Amino acid sequence: MKHILTLALLLLSLLSFGQNMEFEDYNPPSTLVVNENLVRQAKFPFIDVHNHQWSMDKQNLSQLIKEMDELNMAVMVNLSGRGQGSTQYLHNVLDNVHNNYPNRFIIFTNIDFENIDKPNWTKNAVKTLEEDVKAGANGLKIYKSLGLRYTDSNGNRIKVDDPRIDPIWAKCGELGIPVLIHSADPKPFWDEHDANNERWLELKTKPNRKRSDTDPAPWETIIAEQHHVFAKHPKTKFINAHLGWYANDLTQLGQIMDRYPNMYSEIGAVIAELGRQPKTARAFFEKYQDRIMFGKDYYNQEEYYTYFRVLETEDEYFPYYKKYHAYWKMYGLGLSDQILKKLYYQNALKVIPNIDTTLFTN
Repeated sequence: MKHILTLALLLLSLLSFGQNMEFEDYNPPSTLVVNENLVRQAKFPFIDVHNHQWSMDKQNLSQLIKEMDELNMAVMVNLSGRGQGSTQYLHNVLDNVHNNYPNRFIIFTNIDFENIDKPNWTKNAVKTLEEDVKAGANGLKIYKSLGLRYTDSNGNRIKVDDPRIDPIWAKCGELGIPVLIHSADPKPFWDEHDANNERWLELKTKPNRKRSDTDPAPWETIIAEQHHVFAKHPKTKFINAHLGWYANDLTQLGQIMDRYPNMYSEIGAVIAELGRQPKTARAFFEKYQDRIMFGKDYYNQEEYYTYFRVLETEDEYFPYYKKYHAYWKMYGLGLSDQILKKLYYQNALKVIPNIDTTLFTN
């Protein structure tokens, strides 16, 4: 009798758990039976134009190279060349790369805006940029902290289009290096955290990502500042990170691309947006096939498989790898070989200097 009672209580607790389960726990496997094409290696060699390796100054690169070969990643662009801002760190990174795998990594440099209102800041920043490029850096990465976090000595937010930065954008154009710039974050981070917000789960699990019109400024304001930079510097090539946070509105993104012919973009961290609109996304890639590059952002070997599957296959209804980013399912775009080659490497070869072209076949 005692065992029967225990079993009954256990069954009741299980039933109760199912009925009272929290939203974030609900993630059932699909019962849909459809064709699956799991892709663990890109169809063509590719350049990842958006990656971060934070200890490349002393990192043994052999394991990373092995994983890159397994993915068919010919070149990785490490955007974090200066680490925490040290010139010596950048030189150590460049030495490590050049002494071991000189044609497999491209290094971008970075700028610290903390002291922007000190005398000669602009002059010194331009000089440092020139020295970094001479040492071997092939681009400039601007973090989202410009526009979000950096303030001047009076506590005022440093705007993305602050005129004190103009000589830096211009110098990049003169030097022939691109600027990969990340401004703001997804628009839902600024929206109300309620039942109508697609990023509700992400904001619940990572509340520090929540923003508002006063923390530190409206989303539209920061994005407009970025676009103003593109307009002011038509001779400089900009790579707008994460499809400029317009992957959920490709019509609007297309209008922005038309407005700023010096703006390119990449797909890092927005593959889930593309995968839920396969027809629209495919048409977008067909129209702007000369302007979009492959990027991933955070490095995780297995997560690349989802990118390959979205881009290369016509699979249906498969999940993204982070539910808190995207609780919806995705579909493959089935891009043509011509578009895949441009996305994977040809567009990057046009924009980023000193990549070894012998790693690729046209």
